[in-house]
Amino acid sequence: MSTRRTNPDFLNGVPELVVLELLSRRAMYGYEIVQAIQEQSGGVLGFGEGCVYPLLHKLEERGQLASQRVAFGGRSRVVYRVTTPGKSRLAETATEWRRIAASIQGILQGGDHALVPVHERKAG
Repeated sequence: MSTRRTNPDFLNGVPELVVLELLSRRAMYGYEIVQAIQEQSGGVLGFGEGCVYPLLHKLEERGQLASQRVAFGGRSRVVYRVTTPGKSRLAETATEWRRIAASIQGILQGGDHALVPVHERKAG
């Protein structure tokens, strides 16, 4: 019997990007973030609570998130929101992700740049 890994190793850094993006749209509590990742990725990404909660704490320690305890239906939940430094980090990370994704896509499609070593390319 084989077990399927939830996310491949090359997704390092993606949980941070995804969490910052989701929280830039609206404040959420931890489990709500886990569910939003699953739903909005069409089930492709599965970052569980064991990944998301430590990340939330790390981002809060860096000042990129702020939290507030809020009462919901008789229960208390910690709700997170992105701060100004978090928005800056999101912009940097999203730009880098787009650049890397475009490069990988070019290689997968067999683009010209994939065949010519960087040191042999002519400048524009």
